[in-house]
Amino acid sequence: MTPGALIILLFGAVPIVWSAVMSFQRNNLLTGDTPYVGLRNYRAMVHDPVVVQAIGHTLVYTALFVPGTMIVGLFLAVAMNRKIRFISVYRTAAYATMAISTISEAVVFIWLFDPSYGVANYFFSLLGIPQQQFLNSPAQALYVIVIMTIWGWTGFSVVIYLAALQGVPQALLDAAAVDGASKWTAFRRVTLPLLSPASLFLAVWLTINAMQLFDEVYLSTQGGPLNATTVLVYYLYDQAFQNFNFGYASAIAYFLFLIILTVTAVQFRVGRRFTHYRS
Repeated sequence: MTPGALIILLFGAVPIVWSAVMSFQRNNLLTGDTPYVGLRNYRAMVHDPVVVQAIGHTLVYTALFVPGTMIVGLFLAVAMNRKIRFISVYRTAAYATMAISTISEAVVFIWLFDPSYGVANYFFSLLGIPQQQFLNSPAQALYVIVIMTIWGWTGFSVVIYLAALQGVPQALLDAAAVDGASKWTAFRRVTLPLLSPASLFLAVWLTINAMQLFDEVYLSTQGGPLNATTVLVYYLYDQAFQNFNFGYASAIAYFLFLIILTVTAVQFRVGRRFTHYRS
């Protein structure tokens, strides 16, 4: 176990502690001059308009991405939770989105939503809808990234929900049918409550990933246009590796950590009221 523990310590614990120290310094990693500045980096975030924008974009993205991924994943999982021909092929195809690299995903969606020759605008032209700018539009770019990431994470949601659906006792569904419940009523009253542990897990997991959105933004828009897709992780990357303001970037990282910790705690606390576990 020693090699693995050393790797975790070197590339996990040490950077966490080091970034905590840097958040109280003026540090560019280029010189040995790292004066202690106290809470100045944290106070600077309050007066930074881009941080306010990034927080808003992160929250909007999370509010759309998490329920969107869960709803689409649940729909597909229910559709595939049956014995039909080629069902293994369908399940593999649904999960294949998780096996595709983020770079490939971004390239495909940049092509699909290209304002000049993209497939989306081609279909819009057939319907008489005006051409859209998509990733070049400050009003549309963030929503295109939401669609992109929902597609990319749906496979994960499908696998979790499909496993949970196969754990629902058939005897309960049969009893509901005997009592006269329709399929929709049985799904709403029996299946959904038994899926609540999986839903809570997905809500927490997807929220943590949503608040750390970076790859798709970096590959498709790099925070633009006009900072319309600048989220917190991309902004701290920009501060650290473009402006070499590592102290300020570390402060943003720890601020994001506190947001994630708070949101996760609230999710677990609220989730207890709606989560039903079978003995």
